[in-house]
This record gives sequence, C-alpha cells and structure tokens, in this order.
Amino acid sequence: MSEAGFRDERGRSAADRAEFGLGPRPLRGPRPLRGPREPQTAPGPPSRGWRLSRRAGVVLAAPARARTSVSIDLDRVVAIDVHTHAERNAGEPQDAVTTELLEAAARYFGGSPPQPTAQEVADYYRERSMLAVVFTVDDEAGMGRRRIGNDEVLQAARDNPDVLIPFGSVDPHKGKLGVREAQALIEAGVRGFKFHPNTQAFWPNEREHYPLYETIAEAGLIALFHSGTTGIGAGMPGGGGVRLKYSNPIFLDDVAADFPGLDIIIAHPSFPWQDEALAIAVHKPNVYIDLSGWSPKYFPDNLIRYTNTLLKDKMLFGSDFPLITPDRWLADFETLPIKDEVRPLVLKQNAARLLRLPS
Repeated sequence: MSEAGFRDERGRSAADRAEFGLGPRPLRGPRPLRGPREPQTAPGPPSRGWRLSRRAGVVLAAPARARTSVSIDLDRVVAIDVHTHAERNAGEPQDAVTTELLEAAARYFGGSPPQPTAQEVADYYRERSMLAVVFTVDDEAGMGRRRIGNDEVLQAARDNPDVLIPFGSVDPHKGKLGVREAQALIEAGVRGFKFHPNTQAFWPNEREHYPLYETIAEAGLIALFHSGTTGIGAGMPGGGGVRLKYSNPIFLDDVAADFPGLDIIIAHPSFPWQDEALAIAVHKPNVYIDLSGWSPKYFPDNLIRYTNTLLKDKMLFGSDFPLITPDRWLADFETLPIKDEVRPLVLKQNAARLLRLPS
C-alpha cells in the first residue's frame, strides 16, 4: 500500500495527518482491533501552538503568568501536603461505582478511611496547621462514576484560603471542550491540574492531549500526574478494568521535554517504575516528585538516597489523604535517615517555592 493510500488506526490519511500537524506514519499493517492504542514513542511534529523551533527542533517555554496570591502565613504552617482528595460531594449521595472502588482501595491500604468533602479536608488540615492541595479526578468516561465537581473544590478553597490550594481535573479525552473547561477553571482560580492516566485511561504523551497541557503551561500552573500502581480497582475482578500501563512515568518524559515551561509533579513512588521517575526528575528541571500514597517506611533505598542528594530540592510531601493520613505519613517519615537540612525542604519549602506561595 502506498503512503498516500495508507490510513492510520483512526482512519486518517496522510493528508489528514498533515492538516493536523501529526506527521507521517510509517507503512505497516493494521493494528489489532482489540486493546488500546500503544503510545507513540516517536510522534510527528506538534501542531500549531507548541512553538517548535524549525532550526533546532526545540520546543520553547511558554510564558508563565503570575499566580494569584492567597491568604497564607507560611511561618505558621507546619507542612504542605501536595496530594489530598475530596472523595464526596457535599449534600449528595455517593454513586454505587465510586463506593465499590473506594471500598476496594480501603482494603488495599488497610483500615476504613473517611470519605471527606472538600470542606472536611479543610477542617482536618486546619486542625494540624497544614496546607493541603486538594482535588478530585474527572474520570467519568474511563470509570463510569460521577465526579465531584471542580466548582465544589474551588468554593471550599475560597471559603478556606488559609488552608486549601485548589487543583482542577479535566478528562484529557474531552479535547477542545476540555481545553475550554481548563481555561474557565484557570480564570476561577485553580493552581494546577490533576491527571490520573490509569482511571482516565490515556497515554500522557499522546499529542491529542497537548492543547490541554499548553493551556496549563501558558497559565504558569502545575500538572500533577498519578504514576505507578494504584489502589483503585485493586483486588476487584480484572482490577476493576483499570490498566496500569498508562501510568509508567517514562511517558511524562516526552511531556516534560515538549513543555519545558510546564511544572510537572510525578505523584507517588511510581512502583514498579521508581528508577524511571528518578531519572526524569534528575534530567528535567521542570519535573518534581511527590511522596504520597506510600508509608515512608516502605520507601526503597534508592528513593531515600536521591531525596538526600540530587533531588533534595524536588521532593514534595504528599499523603494521599484520606487513604493515608498525614499523621501516619509524618510519623513514619521521622524514622527515615533523612538529613536534618533536607527535612524542611521536603515538608514545606520545596512546595512553597513550586506553588509560588507568598512568604
């Protein structure tokens, strides 16, 4: 078959791909009908808006806008937890799918964690003199569960500006609609965006998601990506349909390279791909790692070593509340051989700098 007659797995011809800036496809047979499309390891040039240098092929950083200041007294803050979840809409019953998934996650983590609203997250962290980055996950399409509204997270942050730092969540599959939603959330005051490749079922480095990343980068905000295994669907038949392959952090290396002006947080210790996450964070100045989702007593030696050395300025305290409480996380962190001068960096200073919190 000639290149002119070849159509990719979405039925697009070479001319169609050129129109969308997707580059040529190599000649090959059709992909199997079953299973999701594998990520592109060598995609064509990005389409309009990603500022590709024709001479050097380097994507230039997008200009960052100043982030909105908030009413926070950092001297009174014990720690900044960059990874907490609102698990329930205020005044609305939880849908059956969400209940089943959270019950499975509770069995995976042990115990019976609460399922807080965004306001309850604020109350919990105020009692501890901590700040909390709070978000939900828009995975209605991937998981079939009703999402908690971004507007509820934003309202709780407006009501509690001394405690909560709101992140939005937009399903990357929404395309142009998702970009418009992200723009509205930015205008409303979110400070970043949370993505969950497992439950949203997407490859982070697919070019169709780049307009969404560009919108976040141009606003000077943060993109936080789940990485590694997940408690969502754990132990359920077929893992609840959740596929772990999407959350290998190596796919974020493409995003970090193509958007050097976008601050990226790789969430969790990334098991079983911890070394990939460490390598990316060392190599890419715009990549950070949050240490949520695991008790620190289970941290591998290599993670502790990099926290004390090359990545001491890029490691961030995160709990994954409510599945892991900050009380438990901090108590276990105290037992680690972390240098005295590194502890305040991880617990507060690195996050304050990344979030551009006023001192």
